Amino acid sequence: MKYFVVDAFAEKVFEGNPAGICIMRDWISDELMQKIAMENNLSETAFAVKEGTHYGLRWFTPGAEINLCGHATLATAFILLNNHERKSNQVKFRTISGELIVNQQDNLYELDFPAVPSEEMEVSEEMIHALGIVPKEAFLNRDLIFVLDSEEEVRNISPDFAKLEALPDGLGVCVTAKGRDYDFVSRGFFPKLKVKEDPVTGSLHCSLIPLWSNRLGKKEMVARQISDRGGTLYCKYEDTRVKIAGRAVLYSEAELTIEI
Repeated sequence: MKYFVVDAFAEKVFEGNPAGICIMRDWISDELMQKIAMENNLSETAFAVKEGTHYGLRWFTPGAEINLCGHATLATAFILLNNHERKSNQVKFRTISGELIVNQQDNLYELDFPAVPSEEMEVSEEMIHALGIVPKEAFLNRDLIFVLDSEEEVRNISPDFAKLEALPDGLGVCVTAKGRDYDFVSRGFFPKLKVKEDPVTGSLHCSLIPLWSNRLGKKEMVARQISDRGGTLYCKYEDTRVKIAGRAVLYSEAELTIEI
């Protein structure tokens, strides 16, 4: 099968979040997809198969399949629109999270994702010890979201990953704050999926966009995930949906040879 690595939410190579993309004629077994994701050892490897007018799309981390991944969806759309669907500026995916649409607008790729509501929860001693800092607020959806006082706190946080992994709630852990040069900033940690820090996480922004839209009184925002690689996300809040746009850069193209 053809295999690509694309840096998503990136202005240039070695920025943003790299995703592995496998474009297949037919589905292979879950076990083999998981092994490929482990071998690639990127935060996500996406697998896509054309199914009529849509593409079936699944995402695997080195540890498990995941229900939603923004950067790997953007990266898959980038490959399809530049190689397989050159006459189109839109690609539709069927996924475990429903239909996802990516529209190409010049050199931006805009994801149309469901907005994810969050429930406020008490900040526990367990959370404080895992983060190494006292957050202002805590929220729960698929992931734990912690609001911090400043961009500096988000940038400088050094959590205890073993304690993060032991937290009973949340698949991932996100810390976020109002930004200086951007509307808001964040970082994302996924030790439960064998990913310590994810460089840029589109799925986290499905809940961050509604949260910050309500706080800032804005429907359109520019966000920055301030990992070491960093990435910029152009965000819109549309009630039950969020739009997340970014650029992408091809890093490598290869062919996987696997005996089945």
